[in-house]
Amino acid sequence: MIRTANYNFISKLIPLCALFFMILINACVAQQNSPIPAAYQTEEYLPYLKGKSVGMVVNQTSTIDQTHLVDTLRSHDINIIKVFAPEHGFRGEADAGAKIKSGFDEKTGLPIISLYGKNKKPSNEQLKDLDVVIFDIQDVGVRFYTYISTMHYVMEACAENNIPLLILDRPNPNGMYIDGPILEMEHLSFVGIHPIPILHGLTVAELAQMINGEKWLKNEVQCELKIIENKNYSHSDSYSLPIKPSPNLPNDLSIALYPSLCLFEGTAISVGRGTEKPFQQIGHPLLQDFKHTFTPISMPGSSTHPPFEDQKCYGIDFETKDFEEGISLKYLIDFYKAFPDKNEYFNSFLTKLAGTESLRQQIEAGFSEEEIKMSWQAGLEEYKEMRNGYLLYK
Repeated sequence: MIRTANYNFISKLIPLCALFFMILINACVAQQNSPIPAAYQTEEYLPYLKGKSVGMVVNQTSTIDQTHLVDTLRSHDINIIKVFAPEHGFRGEADAGAKIKSGFDEKTGLPIISLYGKNKKPSNEQLKDLDVVIFDIQDVGVRFYTYISTMHYVMEACAENNIPLLILDRPNPNGMYIDGPILEMEHLSFVGIHPIPILHGLTVAELAQMINGEKWLKNEVQCELKIIENKNYSHSDSYSLPIKPSPNLPNDLSIALYPSLCLFEGTAISVGRGTEKPFQQIGHPLLQDFKHTFTPISMPGSSTHPPFEDQKCYGIDFETKDFEEGISLKYLIDFYKAFPDKNEYFNSFLTKLAGTESLRQQIEAGFSEEEIKMSWQAGLEEYKEMRNGYLLYK
């Protein structure tokens, strides 16, 4: 009886063990095939940095697993001289649009130079003691996300001072989409600095190559680029960011919705700043026919004194909605139709975000989403042809 019981137990255990090892093997294979950001490939760039004075354009996303790239390089005796901080700061703790102060990093003692506010471009003085600058920041593939504007000015400054720029590439979580109007250069601003669509379908390294190739830098200077590519990455791959790229993009849903919902920043509508779900819900105190409600509050570090602070807003929760791929204009149009005072719906920021005045004009004229998107197609086809010459990944 004991032998029979043992046999029965073992006969049941064997399939369970086989299943466990199959799951383990599949997990290892999946991990091997998942995208690997360039920063993780230290063997590719550490020899290049040895003996050089290094400046770094980095923020809280510049990590290898849980370790910041600054700490990793210092542990390998790389001579980091200074850090340049983009919007939201070196540690990524500042509100959108908040003034970023230069100073010193408390953890490392390194000098921090802000590249947001009046000083968007490193000066000759700030670069004079550097042999190389590193750019390693997680982007989200959207034209008005300002990290790529920072990269543009860093490239320009490096080119003018004959300093190479080492770009450690990272996957684009919206890299499978190309959508939106092309920026018209008369509407150039820090939230739109290149004649590309809102969803441009490029990694930062690919965009850097385009900036060089199309001679978009001031006086058509060329930046010497050294690029470390992602491994196991193509533009069709989904990629879940391990660290939120900025305070109001806390998860994958917000990042996917951001290209569409950020256009509401050019309207009277709240995008959920000052709540636990920014860029995942929209609303306004006057739209009481909508069922979903939220009340923004002041949240220092992400949304200090957000629009409609302490006021109940009525609108839509996108956690419960299907959302079309790429850019959706449906809700931008629907809320315009529902808003009681049409003259107060849009503000001037919409033109900067869209990169064109025509989007506002088309919505006000009653164009459908399909008609508006059709008007983008000629520009998108021309852009796609140009883009093909700069791709690093299929």
